[in-house]
Amino acid sequence: MKRFSALALSLILVLSLFACSKATEKDITVSLDWTPNTNHTGMYVALEKGYYKDAGLNVSIVQPPEDGAALMCASGEAQFAIEFQDTMAASLASENPLGITAVAAVLQHNTSGIISRKGEGMDKPSGLTGKTYSTWDSPIEKAILKQLVNDDGGNYDEVKLIPNNITDEAAALENHDTDAVWIFYGWSGINAELSGLDFDYFDFAKEDPVFDYYTPVIIANNAFLESDPETAKAFLAATSKGYEFAVENPEEAAQILIKGDTTGSLSGSEELVTESQKWISKKYIDDAEKWGVFDADRWNGFYSWLFDNDLIEVKIENGVGFTNDFLS
Repeated sequence: MKRFSALALSLILVLSLFACSKATEKDITVSLDWTPNTNHTGMYVALEKGYYKDAGLNVSIVQPPEDGAALMCASGEAQFAIEFQDTMAASLASENPLGITAVAAVLQHNTSGIISRKGEGMDKPSGLTGKTYSTWDSPIEKAILKQLVNDDGGNYDEVKLIPNNITDEAAALENHDTDAVWIFYGWSGINAELSGLDFDYFDFAKEDPVFDYYTPVIIANNAFLESDPETAKAFLAATSKGYEFAVENPEEAAQILIKGDTTGSLSGSEELVTESQKWISKKYIDDAEKWGVFDADRWNGFYSWLFDNDLIEVKIENGVGFTNDFLS
C-alpha cells in the first residue's frame, strides 16, 4: 500500500507539473494567405522542431477566411498573418486603417515578374506591346505594368488584357491561352522549369528598384503587439530559427513542410516543393543582415510611388505599416 500510495502521489505530481506547463504556454494563431507553400516553410519548421514550444508558445497555423488573413488578424482572431506590402496599402491608406503592422519580411526582395514563351520578344517589358496579358484586374498590378512597358519604350495601351483564371501558368502558355502572366518565381517559375517549358522572364525589382517591395510579410495585430510585446518577440525569434534552418537545410525543410500540410494541397507535388525550397531558401535572408528585417527606404519608396500615381488617396507616412522592433 505504501508503494502504491507513493506511485500514485508521483503520478499526480507529474500530471500537475504537465498541466502547469501547458497552462503557461501562450496560444498563438497564425493565418496563412493561401494553402501551405514554401513561403511558409520556416513556421512549419519551427513547429516540427519544437522552437515554438521551447519559447512557451502553442502555435496553430490556419487557413485564411474568405474575407482574408488581414481582416482576421486585425479583428484579433489571429495574432499573426501572412500578407503583402502592396495589398496592405488599401488597409493602411484609410481614415480608419486596419490595426495591423508588418513585423517581419518573409523574403528580402520581390521575386515576382512576367513569364512568357521564349523567343517571342517578351523578355523585356516593351515586348508586351500588342501581346495578350492575363490580369487580375488590380489597379496596382496594372499601374506597375503600365510604367514598366512605357518606360521601356513600349505602349501599354496596346497590351491586350484578358482575365486571369489560370491555375498552371506553364500549361496556359504552352496551350497559347495567354502570351504573358505575372508569377512568383519561387513557385510558378520553378514549376515552369520542371515542366520543360522554354520561357522568357523579366523581374520587376531588376527593371525598377521602386518595385522591390516586400512580398510576402508577416503582419501582427496592433493591440496584441502593444499588450504583449514579449510574446510577439518570442514568436518571431522562434520563427526566425525556422527560416534560418530552411536556409541551411532546404531539402529537409521541404519534407517538414510536406509533412505539416494538413490541406492535402501539396500531395503529389513533392518534386516541386523540394526544388522550390532549394531556390527560395536562398531568398529568405539574401543580402540582409538577418532574416525578417525591413529596409525603410524601400518600404517607404513603394508607398510614395502608390500615392504619387493616385493609387491610394491617403498618403502613408514614412515608417507607417512596418517595424523591426520585434525582431531579436
